[in-house]
Amino acid sequence: MLDHTHQNTKPTIYAAIELSKKSWVVAILRPNKDQPSIHRVKGGDVSELIAKLRGAAAHGERLLICYEAGYDGFWLARSLDRAGIDCRVLDPASLQVNRRARRVKTDRLDVLMLVRALVAVDRGDRHVCSIVRVPTIEEEDARRSHRERQRLIRERTAHINRIKGLFFGQGIRGIEPLRKRSRVNLSEIRTAEGLPLPARLRAEIEREFSRFDHVEEQLKAVEAERDTADAQDPAVNQKREMLIRLRGLGPASAAILSREVFGRSFANRKQLGSYLGLTPSAYDSGSSTRCQGISKSGNSHARHMMIEVAWLWLKYQPQSALAKWYTQRAAGQSPRIRRIMLIALARKLIVSLWHYVEGGIVPEGAVSVVEGAATA
Repeated sequence: MLDHTHQNTKPTIYAAIELSKKSWVVAILRPNKDQPSIHRVKGGDVSELIAKLRGAAAHGERLLICYEAGYDGFWLARSLDRAGIDCRVLDPASLQVNRRARRVKTDRLDVLMLVRALVAVDRGDRHVCSIVRVPTIEEEDARRSHRERQRLIRERTAHINRIKGLFFGQGIRGIEPLRKRSRVNLSEIRTAEGLPLPARLRAEIEREFSRFDHVEEQLKAVEAERDTADAQDPAVNQKREMLIRLRGLGPASAAILSREVFGRSFANRKQLGSYLGLTPSAYDSGSSTRCQGISKSGNSHARHMMIEVAWLWLKYQPQSALAKWYTQRAAGQSPRIRRIMLIALARKLIVSLWHYVEGGIVPEGAVSVVEGAATA
């Protein structure tokens, strides 16, 4: 018989939700019960969900609920919190699953697994799965501009590649839509066979150019929105301005790092590196000992940007202590080793920037854009 009163004066009712677009499967594990009861709720019906949960805890029991982070985001956790229900959001990638090639997977089995994980987490087992921090509405909204910009950049690249591919299919080279920043006169272009562009191909290229121009306009609007001050959190905006002062960090990188990373609090550098997924993953079993590379389990937006910032740091901050450290370590190494060393530089650099925005400790030898001289 499970003891559901660990570290709590009240008996605890554990519940888990397996979310889907059509329906939600809810498992409710009551005290002194070995198996939870399974219920189905219409997808998105929070009122019915809360009614079932409160009906289960009608005698004043402590109620704890969880679900996996995913398509539905965090609005459900905030809604349950406003209703006075303690909700935990679990990282789905951290949950242990059966590794058989053909494991049985149903919503019922998944929600039962979530309940067992929630019981273990509530008992203090920190290794059974990871708990996701639920952001506020303001924090989510502050991230939208730079995340939308990243999607638009990929969309713009797709249009450019498509336009160039259509020209290449006719033996036409040397046309760069992004560099010219203007529409190409398609009536003057001739194929490799000396013929004008076919009518339907020309119409397709014109539509691609039209979509490309529309993306360019949206990019300008999103970048202007991104660079506005955060009225909801002036502290994050102050950190963004501090980052922009360092040579090698522009508006895009400063916005992502300040709003994705430095808007949170970290106890130490290990937590910071783990949040970005830049910590090494060791493999030590039997006689085999090796490093599998970085975990990549953290914030992918910030991790990708931090690797770009590391490249830019070598270019624009060559006299800094971190750049000199990389140059000495990577001297004479193969391109593969230099790329691996860059990840180590990115991990050291994010810790140095964290000390900078939190305590004003400027990275050693770093150059300020405003002053144009070494700041440390």
